[in-house]
Amino acid sequence: MCRGREGDGDLHRVEVWEDPLWRLTTSLESEVPGFSYLEPKRHIPHITDLDGREATTLGTVLGRVAGGLREATKADLVYLYVFGGGIPHLHIHLAPHREGDALNAQMIRGVVVEEKLPSGATRIVSKEFPPLGERDLGDLADRIRARLSRKPRVRR
Repeated sequence: MCRGREGDGDLHRVEVWEDPLWRLTTSLESEVPGFSYLEPKRHIPHITDLDGREATTLGTVLGRVAGGLREATKADLVYLYVFGGGIPHLHIHLAPHREGDALNAQMIRGVVVEEKLPSGATRIVSKEFPPLGERDLGDLADRIRARLSRKPRVRR
C-alpha cells in the first residue's frame, strides 16, 4: 500500500480517482464488483494516527467515493471498514453490496445465530463468542465517554 501506484499491479488494482491527499483504487480481482480501497497519499500507519488535512477531509472524501461506487455499480449500499492489523498504512475498504452477492452484514467469526429483538430488529450472535454483559459493556462505554470528553493529545 505504501508504494502507491507502483504497487497497484502487484495488488491487482487500478487507480480510479485521486485528489491531492487521497487516492481510490479498485480491485481487478475480487468476488465483489467495485471492491475498492481509499488511502491517504501521505504515510499514515493507522486510523488512530489520522491528523492534519486528511483528518478534516475524510468524511467528504468518503461520501464522494462511496456515492460514486454505489452509482457506478448500482449497489444498494456500500460497506466501509478498516481493520488496520495487517498492513501498516491506513486504507479503508469500500465494498459495494447488492442483495444476493458475496457479502453479508455480519462480521462475527464462527457459527452465528440470529435473534429477533422485541423491536423487530435482528441481532446476530456468535455461539463461540457470546455477548458480554451489559454491566461490563456499560463500564466500557463510560470509559470511552470519559476518554473522548478529554482534550485530544497533540502528536509530536
